[in-house]
Amino acid sequence: MNKLAPQDYIVFLIYFIVVASYGYWIYNRKKKAATSASHDYFLAEGSLTWWAIGTSLIASNISSEQFIAMSGNGFKMGLAISAYEWMAAATLMIVAIFFIPVYLKNKIYTMPQFLSTRYNSTVAMIMAVFWLLLYVIVNLTSILYLGALAISSISGINQYVCMYGLAIFAIIIALGGMKVIGFTDVIQVFFLILGGLVTTYLALDLVAQQYGSSGVINGFKLMMSNSNDHFHMILKKDNPNFPSLPGLTVLLGGMWIVNLNYWGCNQYITQRALGADLKTARGGILFAAFLKLLMPVIVVLPGIAAYALNQKGYFSHHELMDATGEVVGDKAYPTLLNLLPIGFKGLSVAALTAAIVASLAGKANSIATIFTLDIYQKKIKPAATENELVTTGKLTVLAAMIIGCLISPFLGIDKKGGFDFIQEYTGFVSPGIFAMFILGFFWKKTTSNAALFATIGGFGLSVLFKFMPTFINLEFLNSVGLSTLVKQESGISLYEIPFLDRMGIVFVISVAVMYVISMYESRHGVKAHGLEVDTTMFKSTNAFAVGALIICGVLAALYTFFW
Repeated sequence: MNKLAPQDYIVFLIYFIVVASYGYWIYNRKKKAATSASHDYFLAEGSLTWWAIGTSLIASNISSEQFIAMSGNGFKMGLAISAYEWMAAATLMIVAIFFIPVYLKNKIYTMPQFLSTRYNSTVAMIMAVFWLLLYVIVNLTSILYLGALAISSISGINQYVCMYGLAIFAIIIALGGMKVIGFTDVIQVFFLILGGLVTTYLALDLVAQQYGSSGVINGFKLMMSNSNDHFHMILKKDNPNFPSLPGLTVLLGGMWIVNLNYWGCNQYITQRALGADLKTARGGILFAAFLKLLMPVIVVLPGIAAYALNQKGYFSHHELMDATGEVVGDKAYPTLLNLLPIGFKGLSVAALTAAIVASLAGKANSIATIFTLDIYQKKIKPAATENELVTTGKLTVLAAMIIGCLISPFLGIDKKGGFDFIQEYTGFVSPGIFAMFILGFFWKKTTSNAALFATIGGFGLSVLFKFMPTFINLEFLNSVGLSTLVKQESGISLYEIPFLDRMGIVFVISVAVMYVISMYESRHGVKAHGLEVDTTMFKSTNAFAVGALIICGVLAALYTFFW
């Protein structure tokens, strides 16, 4: 039944009132604080606790791309897609130990500011524009479109009404600034986890019932025995999903580029920790890593449960299909939610809405931060007052959300698959950006021209390896599973390297060329502007070390069991 009952609307209304009221209380309280207006609005300077930072990181990260698109990949390929979540837990520890101290020691508040401080204003401005385009055209649009599509399919409300409703709700929160976003994210994550776990519980119990049993444990065991091909973390070359998750690349190659770039070089994410002291920031990031271990239970297992139910013929023929009759994985989670009892369905819709709105608000705030502090203040009006900066940030939030609503229906997000859409198009710039950051952190000889190559050359190499004419002999890559031959509609045959492998290759080439350029320039008297870095910055507390070891142990056990 694709509609909500009155009880569902009541549950959803309770969620809305709780979040809005708490946000309004935080907003009124923060107005009394004596901090810089712009730093308070964009960074919530000094006011976010470790638990607020941790939950805000998760709330900003988990959105429709996970609930809908990652669950859809769970339906299609199984537990292997959890690599994005579990590898993120390991990545967060690396970011907490090595990246955050560098940012805080050098008083870095935005990613373009880092590039300007470490390299020059040209590199910073190019990347500021890159990030703005990426955040608006890829991230914001996909969150809006997939979220609206999911809620529409569950509630029966028009998709565009859902989209505008999500945008307005996110704007209300985002206009309050990072402090309101950070603390309301605690409530959002509560609903996200509670509603997500309820959905998983009921889905596994339903699987058990279809096999003549009951209980979530039995449901999980039955899924593992009857859908065993969906419970392997490392895919073999003959698996049809191999191009998306090409074997050991998830442990040794491009997956690290994806995660280290996302969690360590991304304004949208690091912004949560940049207004805190080092101990608080690390505590929040470690908490987020623990929550990351839980995420596949909420977003991947329901997709596998939908696959198991579909194998038993539980769904009608059309529920998981598009207009062409093809089964669409992204429909798995919304279809599953339509099976939930009255009241629980409202709770699950509240969880989905919480994930979407938190991500939209965080993304909009990051867009506003980059535009206001790195473009408006530096190039348009250097003498802008604190209040003018905040006003500009709020107007940018509105503009970004309007643009996202207008263009999202025309990008073909639903046809490619939401998660692959985001990962692949972000991957065009990620390798070069990460190469520029990692060398900028830890090698003082890295020059501005080397960084400029990583910015532009990395993007160019990604495009080249995406669309390669067959006269480029890459048979040796085919032999080791790194490239696939695809047919274009025009009849022209092109090589396409799976995007995770492509990212790893582009990263290695970018680092090598940056090294050559930097060494050449240093020999000709060009001096780089190294950051202040010393080994004492990377020491952690005993409590953090224990938490990190626990996470490593859990990850080792998970990969060993589900290899």
